[in-house]
Amino acid sequence: MNTQKNIPRGRIVLLAIIIFAIGVIAAPAQTVPPSAREAAASPQWAPRLAHPDTTPHKAPARAHPRLCSSLLQSHGPQNPLPQDSLIYANGPSTGLCDIQGCTVDAWTVNFGYAVTDSIGAGGNVRSFNFAFWLYPGDEVLSLDWSVGTDPFGSDLGQGTAFVTDQFVSSNQFGYEIHTGGIAGFNVNISSGNWVTLQNASVASGNPVYWDENAGPSAAQDSSVGTIPSESFNVSGGGNACTPEQSGNFKVVHDFSGKEDGGGPLGVVIDKAGNLYGPTQYFGTGTVFKLWESGSAWLLNTLYNFAGGAYGAYPEGVIVGPNGILYGGAYGGIQDCGYRNGEYCGLIFGLRPSPTVCLTASCSWTENALYIFTGSTDAWAGGGLVSDQAGNLYGVSMYGGAQQQGVVFELTPSAGGWVESILYNFTGGSDGGVPATILVGNDGNLYGLAGTGGANATGVVFRLTPSANGWTETVLSDLPYSMYGSSPHSLVQDSAGDLFGEWDYWYQEPQGSGETLGVVFMLSPSNGSWVYTELHRGNHQVYTNDVFVNLTLDAAGNLWGTGGGAAGCYNPVLHGYIFELTRGSDGWQYSTPVYWNNTLFDTGGSLALDAQGNLFGTTIDCGKYNGGTVWELKATQ
Repeated sequence: MNTQKNIPRGRIVLLAIIIFAIGVIAAPAQTVPPSAREAAASPQWAPRLAHPDTTPHKAPARAHPRLCSSLLQSHGPQNPLPQDSLIYANGPSTGLCDIQGCTVDAWTVNFGYAVTDSIGAGGNVRSFNFAFWLYPGDEVLSLDWSVGTDPFGSDLGQGTAFVTDQFVSSNQFGYEIHTGGIAGFNVNISSGNWVTLQNASVASGNPVYWDENAGPSAAQDSSVGTIPSESFNVSGGGNACTPEQSGNFKVVHDFSGKEDGGGPLGVVIDKAGNLYGPTQYFGTGTVFKLWESGSAWLLNTLYNFAGGAYGAYPEGVIVGPNGILYGGAYGGIQDCGYRNGEYCGLIFGLRPSPTVCLTASCSWTENALYIFTGSTDAWAGGGLVSDQAGNLYGVSMYGGAQQQGVVFELTPSAGGWVESILYNFTGGSDGGVPATILVGNDGNLYGLAGTGGANATGVVFRLTPSANGWTETVLSDLPYSMYGSSPHSLVQDSAGDLFGEWDYWYQEPQGSGETLGVVFMLSPSNGSWVYTELHRGNHQVYTNDVFVNLTLDAAGNLWGTGGGAAGCYNPVLHGYIFELTRGSDGWQYSTPVYWNNTLFDTGGSLALDAQGNLFGTTIDCGKYNGGTVWELKATQ
């Protein structure tokens, strides 16, 4: 059962707070007043409630209005899929109700408190949508959920979900009413099952209230007892969102969310044509191997992460020159100084066990190469690349001397791996929040940063080694874009040209707008670099037409994936695989695979084999809604 969809590392939103899922132990129910309004009069329960006597204080103002964010930038369908339907509506969101018409209190689902509510209908559930009261300026980042046959139960599934937070309005008491969606479920429920929320997270640390309504069922609280029901909707009933077969496109593995894990995020390929990749969910993550045997693809789970300090949620892997798999993961030192309770992160290596393995399904051995030490180190570093000497390079989007991110190097030595911070970003003209890096043909490092520069929307940079350290040069300032640029997917061809992607906010003449993707080229010319836009998303047809990832084939053609949705509510989805081919008259754009009304929730790295076959992942969808590895066969 998928908990929530992640986000590709290239996007800033992908570094939202992660909280480990925990079980809830039900306490004996107590007799309480029938409504939160009456309970608010008692000192025993009043601190748990939002009510007119509580005046919310101001959190930091938002940088910009809440947007209809692209489904492909998130970890999956945060709105119901077009194939799904509303299964159950547990009453209205009461924050906008007249005080005589319904109750206007709500119960906290953070600070260690948990609230559970019954579900009054059955069916195949794929998404939940909840209503919250928040302090002005806050938004819910993540929360722990569970679904069970009993109050506070988790036998039908549990986990931590990033939340798609949508501002609705302010109520008469000064709170903001938000709706928050979590999706990626694939569970059959019955009438009388229960959903539980707890450990909701906001950056400010303020209370988060699950909106109480006058709905038909009763909720329970682990330390209070029965309370009036809370506001939520349950959607589902649809089928999988990615087609299994479409021309040269096919799914080579459907993740079940069981022993094989779920929520894959990109693949890499070795010289033998074997695929490797991480899974994010159904537990604390795995690394898998896929190889072709005849007409079938076989999967072996190489490693299951233990969680906590030992590592969890691997963000990607690379194949080193020695055949060892390297990647970054959540874990290591806790309370490292950047956020309370957060882990600093670690870099791991995976290699086959030194003992003889007599089957094809053998576990590999994990080794923590380096554990980041604090907020001034490469906090939550990853995005690894390697050079021919076996040195590893990566980025952290935050941390460093200026808390604007760093580029780091890990060098193998007899005593273990040694870390060096090659560059600390300042967030000024040099850029900040580095998103990706590569080792160039000339041995220099090239990368993208998401903030700073002349337009405050990021830069393309180069790091050059010298006797005195590494020197940064800004090759190009990314064009101005309202609300940021989110650059990602930097690659280089044999001629030294750089290619990448970024997103921008397109403002419609009537005042609305959407997020669109751009594919660009940066070419060296007479000591400077020339920026050329190769293709941008189609704002005339779709909202949020963005590009997710990018790779180069042997002929120098660009391949990538993209898609989006038209409208924040009841979205019309689309997804595709695109190709940009260089010809005598410029670059030609085509979409060998295109789906209307279908979510193609792709993310992570793409891989090309020696025959030109393209491989990638969807973090959900497939037969079991646990994600897929897919292949696009090269045309002959």
